[in-house]
Amino acid sequence: MKKVMTAMAMTTALSAPVVANTAAATELVDKVVITLTSAEQQTRGMAMVLGNAMQAKGAQVSVLLCDSAGDMALKEQQSAALKPNDVTPEELMKKLMLGGAKVEVCALYLPNKGVAGDALIDGVGMAKPPAMAEALMDSDARVFNF
Repeated sequence: MKKVMTAMAMTTALSAPVVANTAAATELVDKVVITLTSAEQQTRGMAMVLGNAMQAKGAQVSVLLCDSAGDMALKEQQSAALKPNDVTPEELMKKLMLGGAKVEVCALYLPNKGVAGDALIDGVGMAKPPAMAEALMDSDARVFNF
């Protein structure tokens, strides 16, 4: 009987922290930073699909568009629709923004593209390196590179 009681006490003691940690984990909202540099249409689309899926699960999503991926943020940009849902990466990005995502082009994009900030779609900003460095180093954030 003493062995049974000891085993029950140990089981209770060991399971209590797990329950507490699980409860705490479900209350957290993950921070996600997506950095996108790819020129490939499917890669751009998949990054936005995954961003929307993570946002739907409660993640706070931020997107940094660099190099040719910054073109997604231009008012004049319209790429071909991707199957199977016939949506463009830009449409998926706008959906992500409607859900509250922060989308920015890297600080080097506009000057090297030779365009001003008014060339960007409404709601897209220009990243500031110190703030972006902080977001990427945030221990509560998950960073995904495409």
